[in-house]
Amino acid sequence: MDTATLLAVCRVHQLLPDEGSVGVTAIDKRPVEGPVKVHKLGVHGDVQASRIHHGGEDQALYAYSQVDADYWVGQLERELPPGIFGENLRVSGIETTGAVIGERWKIGLDVEVEVTSPRVPCAAFQRRMGESQWVKRFTEAGRVGTYLRVIRTGSIQAGDHIHRLFVPSHGVTIGRWFSTPDVEAMEALRDAEADGEVRLQPEYHDEFEKLLRRVGS
Repeated sequence: MDTATLLAVCRVHQLLPDEGSVGVTAIDKRPVEGPVKVHKLGVHGDVQASRIHHGGEDQALYAYSQVDADYWVGQLERELPPGIFGENLRVSGIETTGAVIGERWKIGLDVEVEVTSPRVPCAAFQRRMGESQWVKRFTEAGRVGTYLRVIRTGSIQAGDHIHRLFVPSHGVTIGRWFSTPDVEAMEALRDAEADGEVRLQPEYHDEFEKLLRRVGS
């Protein structure tokens, strides 16, 4: 088992007015001190302003790695503290974009999570960052981090160890699916789901259909 570290646990600091359809955004995440409970919908006290585009049990937590944050520090030439990307978990020593879909982690003593899907950048994220063409830049860099499903609830805090418990054999990573979804990856994911190795979000099947239409056209 690999061991990594949870650097920070973040939750919404304040809801901000937003130009989107909901009218507010919960992207202003900031670190909290001490133990924090994690339930099926994420960090206790956090908010999912819109569950149409993200949120729900399949996207209960968003994790971003320090190595990717450091990349953006170099690109943007400014500090990027935990929570700035809207992440709930800033982690070190474990890949988020490089995580295999369906991979499971244990965080601290109790919490178990499962890697589900890549983060797709949105306009609210661009407004939060205040960077020109941010959605385009974030997408092209492919350092998107991962959403997590909570398998076992409990409490976590900064400094907790993260243990990789299980890695599916299909090998399709969050980054690969986000950047270059292809038929080979699709078939690997479908086979893994059929074998009970992963539980894919419904959105994957929508993407499968789009991919097949594109290939067949």
